[in-house]
Amino acid sequence: MIDGEVDEKAKRGWSVARVRGVVLDQCRDLFVAVQFLTRLPTPRVDLDDELERRLILGRSTVYFPVVGAFLGAVTGGTILLAAQLWPIAIAVALGLAFEALLTGAFHEDAVADFCDAFGGGWTREDILRILKDSRVGSFGVLGLGLAVTLRGVALGSIEADRLLSASMASASLGRWAALLAMWALPPIADRPSLSRDVGRQVPIGRLLLGTALALPGCVGLAVVSPWRLAAAVAAILAVTAWLVRYVGRRIGGINGDSLGFLCYVAQVVVLLAAAAGEVG
Repeated sequence: MIDGEVDEKAKRGWSVARVRGVVLDQCRDLFVAVQFLTRLPTPRVDLDDELERRLILGRSTVYFPVVGAFLGAVTGGTILLAAQLWPIAIAVALGLAFEALLTGAFHEDAVADFCDAFGGGWTREDILRILKDSRVGSFGVLGLGLAVTLRGVALGSIEADRLLSASMASASLGRWAALLAMWALPPIADRPSLSRDVGRQVPIGRLLLGTALALPGCVGLAVVSPWRLAAAVAAILAVTAWLVRYVGRRIGGINGDSLGFLCYVAQVVVLLAAAAGEVG
């Protein structure tokens, strides 16, 4: 009887320790996702060991849509607050500027690099060489300018009662699209990149979990305008399929700048869907 009680206590203690370990691991993965996508201060996670770094970065990708939803909420909230004092165009510019400050213009930089490389590179070697060049060319300036303009105008065209939910859904689904691309296409084999850092190729289980974690950021838009959300998801799937096919054909695998470009374009697509029908 005493031995049975000891065994039962040991099992309970092991179970509690295991649950605590799982919770701590998930918190660490979330912190890594925040560190990777933003400049927000978080508890520091040291990733000195190369294998451990890649494993943790790989697991952290499921939280990318969660971080995206948070950033979308901050951007949308900033726009709504600023709109109380200034015209909507100024409010949108302030919201986008504040977001760029939080993220270090992470995805905007990828948009410029992607447009320069794939717009100006004729061969695989040309594209990879331009991707390594820190300078921004005419394709990059034009592509980034058009992308930011489209996003800003779309945000400014959405009704106030739908703006916050649309901003959250766009940011969450944008990061989800990157996760989808990492599942569909392996990284470039002979080149260090974001996609190699976060894992060889996202397994289906991680994609499904990331999809589930993207849902909370989409609830608001689903409630106020489900058809717009459905149209946005369909458009994202089409854009992601195109990018995976295009990038795979041009350079043979996904890379970080392609993922960042896809993330930004997916955000624009969602916002365009959310702004559709806003005439008059």
